[in-house]
Amino acid sequence: MSAPPAPSDKKASSVTAPSGQRHALQQEFFNRMGLEQQFQRLFDALPGLFFFVKDEQGRLICASQSMVERFGLRREADLVGSTDDEFFPPQIVDSFLRDDQQVIRTGRPLLNRVEIWYNEQRLLDWFVTTKLPVFDRAGHVIGIMGVVRSYTDKRKAHLPHSQISRAVEHIRTHHSARVRITELAKLTGISERQLHRKFHEEFGMNASSFLIKTRIQAAADALLRSDAPISQIAANYSFCDQSSFTRQFRQHTGLTPLRFRRKYHRDK
Repeated sequence: MSAPPAPSDKKASSVTAPSGQRHALQQEFFNRMGLEQQFQRLFDALPGLFFFVKDEQGRLICASQSMVERFGLRREADLVGSTDDEFFPPQIVDSFLRDDQQVIRTGRPLLNRVEIWYNEQRLLDWFVTTKLPVFDRAGHVIGIMGVVRSYTDKRKAHLPHSQISRAVEHIRTHHSARVRITELAKLTGISERQLHRKFHEEFGMNASSFLIKTRIQAAADALLRSDAPISQIAANYSFCDQSSFTRQFRQHTGLTPLRFRRKYHRDK
């Protein structure tokens, strides 16, 4: 009796099959699926995650059901053709557009970008966005696809067990105070160098950048929701003076606080 072929023979034969044959197999499967991109339905099974695709003009082409419902709609068909300015304040839309156009222009993804805005309870919260280019058959960028997930969900699952959890919560609740990195390091029981490294692992930025970004977003919200003098807002969020506030605000938003207020104030 002859011995059966070794398992590796079958594996090797599939790996060494002509690439054209493998491509034909793949193409046949996709043709049987039809036009609907069923793979995107996988995102509906992932809690706390939103999936979307936009064309090069910023129009939504498809989205996960979670995103459809977040926008107060019932069906994906109701979302197709919509743009961000139908759902978000203009200052947020401009930020989205800058990122979208960067991906379309360069053809390179934006990975795990942390954005900080107020949630419905008026507390600062974090969202992590990843955007990738969508190419046509000729290799031209025709849009973007992306996922957005609430950092709150990730924080509940992971951050309580992280060494920086106390530092993150301290920034979250005391961002208007003069928080020092030495203070955060003491809270976590690690060195300042380790603190920066672990923040970079979690957020893609060091602890100082995270703190400044949090203050800038809080100050931006105050600029739009109050008529307080800019100098007062700078002091309220622990910037050393108005000049420093203006310089850092412009670095993060592309506008001075005064121009930001004039452009986006809801009463305008």
